[in-house]
Amino acid sequence: MNTTTLYRPVGPKELALIENSGWKEFPPRLPEQPIFYPVMNEDYAIQIARDWNVPASGSGYVTRFAVQTDFLSRYQEQVVGGAVHRELWVPAEELAEFNRHIVGQIEVTQRFGTTTTQS
Repeated sequence: MNTTTLYRPVGPKELALIENSGWKEFPPRLPEQPIFYPVMNEDYAIQIARDWNVPASGSGYVTRFAVQTDFLSRYQEQVVGGAVHRELWVPAEELAEFNRHIVGQIEVTQRFGTTTTQS
């Protein structure tokens, strides 16, 4: 089975929900969040965690995880700025199925904020 490594910048509340899942899945989206946005590279995830999550919640984290490549073929890669700003747009109603195609555990690779330090 081939896998693709993806990244997801998260704040402390989302990280706690991921931890509560045993590091196996992302939590359901809130009603005002119709899309789940995993990103294609760590540099972009770092930008979001550091520049958006820290000001919004005091800390930001970069998570890394693998997903079955065949499953990901249903989502077209989106470029939303410069070449580094690549992400997938997963409709909220498909997140449970997306989670079932994660291989292994979700791990934290970077930490930013007033109560954390970069790892």
